[in-house]
Amino acid sequence: MEYVIHLLILIGIYGILGLSLNLVVGFTGLLSVTHAAFYGIGAYATAILLTTSGMNFFLAMFLGAIICGVLSLLIGLVLSKFKDDYYALGSFGFNIIVFSIFLNWQSLTRGPLGIPGIARPSIFGYSLSDNMPFLILTAVVLGLVYLLCRAITNSSFGRVLKAIREDEQAIQTFGYNTIYFKLTIFVIGAVLASLAGSLFASYITFIDPSTFTLNESIFILAIIILGGLANNRGAVLGAVVLILLPEVLRFVGFPSDIAAQMRQVIYGLILVLLMLYRPQGLLGEYKL
Repeated sequence: MEYVIHLLILIGIYGILGLSLNLVVGFTGLLSVTHAAFYGIGAYATAILLTTSGMNFFLAMFLGAIICGVLSLLIGLVLSKFKDDYYALGSFGFNIIVFSIFLNWQSLTRGPLGIPGIARPSIFGYSLSDNMPFLILTAVVLGLVYLLCRAITNSSFGRVLKAIREDEQAIQTFGYNTIYFKLTIFVIGAVLASLAGSLFASYITFIDPSTFTLNESIFILAIIILGGLANNRGAVLGAVVLILLPEVLRFVGFPSDIAAQMRQVIYGLILVLLMLYRPQGLLGEYKL
C-alpha cells in the first residue's frame, strides 16, 4: 500500500508540473525547457528555509513561490527578446545556469552533497509524517492548481494566450501587448512549478542538484506532449502514464541480466509509437 501511495504522490507532484508547463507551452506556444529550474528553485527555497530557520512549511512554500516568481520575471524578460527556436535555446541556457548555481553555491545549497533533514509539513501541530496525509495534501494542491489553470484557460486572458499561439502578429494588430501576456503566463507557470518543488523537497526530505537537470525539464515537457498539449486533463494524464509505465514494466518477466535495458527500450518504443500515431498527445488539441 505504501508503494501505491508513493506513486500517487509522485503523480500529484508531476501533475502540478505538467499543468504549469502546459500553460506556457500548450496554451501559449512558448517552447520552454527551463521548468526544472523553477521546480528546483521552489524545492531549494523551501528546504533552506525549513532547515535553517525552522519555518512553517506553508510559509516557506509561499516565500519560495515569491522568490521563484521574481526570478522567473527576470528570466522571462530576457527570454521575451527571443522567438521560436531561439526561445527554446535561451530557456535551455537558463536551466543550465540555475543547475550550475545549485551545484556550485555550496555555502547556500551544499552543492552535490544536497540538503538532508527537510521537515514534513505540519497543520495545527499535526505532522504529516505519514504518507497518506501527505498524499491528501498533494491531492488538494493538485486540485487547486487544476482549478486555477482551468479558470485561466477558460477566461478572456486564456483566449488571448491561444491567439498568441496561433498567430502572434495577428493579435498584435488588435492592440494587444503580447509580451505582457507571455511574461505573465511564464511567471504564473514558474510559481506553480515552485509549489511542486516545495512538496517534493518535503516529501523526500532530501534534495540535491541531480533532480533538477535539463533531463528533468525534458521529462516534464514529455508529460504534456504525451498527455495532450492545451488540455489540462491531458497534462495530468501524461503524468499518470509516464510515472506508472516504468513501474508496470518492472513486473514484466524479462531475463534478469537484461531487464533494466529492456524496460528502457520498451518505454522508449511506446513513446515513439505514440508520437507517430498520436502526435497531439492522448487528449491534445494542438501539436508542436
